[in-house]
Amino acid sequence: MANKVKFGLKNVHYAPITASVDGEPTFGVPKRLPGAVSLTLDVQGEEVEFEADDVIYYSSYSNTGYKGTLEIANITDDFRKDILGDVEDEASHVLMEYASAEAKPFALLYEVNGDQKATRRVLYYCTVSRPGENASTTGKTKTPQTDSMSLTSVPLADGLTRARTQDDTPEEVFDGWYNAVWRPSKTVEV
Repeated sequence: MANKVKFGLKNVHYAPITASVDGEPTFGVPKRLPGAVSLTLDVQGEEVEFEADDVIYYSSYSNTGYKGTLEIANITDDFRKDILGDVEDEASHVLMEYASAEAKPFALLYEVNGDQKATRRVLYYCTVSRPGENASTTGKTKTPQTDSMSLTSVPLADGLTRARTQDDTPEEVFDGWYNAVWRPSKTVEV
């Protein structure tokens, strides 16, 4: 049975990207990014309208990816080093942020629950901003502070932007989702 609703966010992973000689991305092994709070994505692109015969004769939208926010309970040191470019001092194990560091691209893998079955998803080429920092005193109750990063996801060179499992996705694909970034078996012309 197909999902009627979706809710929840969990199993967030990231896979660092390196470019190969031909420009095709090479994905690293996905690493877990625990403590997913929320992911919001707004579509990016423009509407194209062509007028003829005194009407809008043709209308279309371009797909240039997504922009949004990824909120995590506490960003891991591995993510800070792998993606944000922070550097660990070998002697003291202090993590340092340099102004010259540039965030590295990555694939974002995650799971969204449904009323029948979860779907697993991947955004193929993401970049993030440095997170701000929040801290506040503890009063009668402890309110956890979270880390938020602005996230941009753009299409790969072949146009592939994201993918997700369906109800009839084979079990081995669903179960192996976080072992490696899933790629289609062949390029599809759209």
